[in-house]
Amino acid sequence: MKGEAVRVLVVEDDRDLADVIARGLRQDALAVDLAGDGAEALDKAAVTAYDVVVLDRDLPELHGDDVCRELTARGSGERILMLTASGTLDDRVAGLSLGADDYLAKPFAMKELVARVRALGRRVPAVVPPKLTFDDLEVDVPARRVVRADREINLTRKEFGVLEVLMAAGGRVVSAEELLEKVWDENTDPFTNAIRIAVMTLRRKLGEPAVIDTVVGVGYRMAVGADASPEDQGSEPEDADAGAGGRRVEAPAT
Repeated sequence: MKGEAVRVLVVEDDRDLADVIARGLRQDALAVDLAGDGAEALDKAAVTAYDVVVLDRDLPELHGDDVCRELTARGSGERILMLTASGTLDDRVAGLSLGADDYLAKPFAMKELVARVRALGRRVPAVVPPKLTFDDLEVDVPARRVVRADREINLTRKEFGVLEVLMAAGGRVVSAEELLEKVWDENTDPFTNAIRIAVMTLRRKLGEPAVIDTVVGVGYRMAVGADASPEDQGSEPEDADAGAGGRRVEAPAT
């Protein structure tokens, strides 16, 4: 877990409920993947570094308790929010004793679920401050508010996610692959030009002087004025954010 944009795995065998949860979390600019059973959840968690796992306790076949035990035993650091139809004290204690970090009984309010996921996502060794600043740019993460030189700027969820990751990186170059992992989800084509589009619109909305620098063939970083090369302030370099295969295809931003 990097303590920047939050990536979530929702483990729920009820597809309709899973879709509702995913939609609610994505509306808060979280990157969400879905798993329909415990085995799929363990497979996905083995290859992707999730910040939070929203885990249905009452999974068929491989029970949620067993999934929780295995995730905890791996020590990979994801926080676990366990969901269950039973909200008795004994059940809550049992869930937490398995290694879960939080426990929420069904039915629940989506607003509460989002707040709990956000809170768990902040429980990392290097916590990102609620307000990120760079030069005259300020990002209020909890309020999802962006201000530059006293001018409030409206961003889409993906634009905000990209800016949050770049700001939290503190000047470090962030690759296109890392932005895809943190801001988008597993269904995103690795060759998409969605990142290029998001960065271009971010530059336009944030105004001059440019504060996002393209490091050709590597990725993006926060820079301002003379630190941002002139050619990066307009059109994008040909390979600036090509996907893992080093090429780029036309695809709409999501």
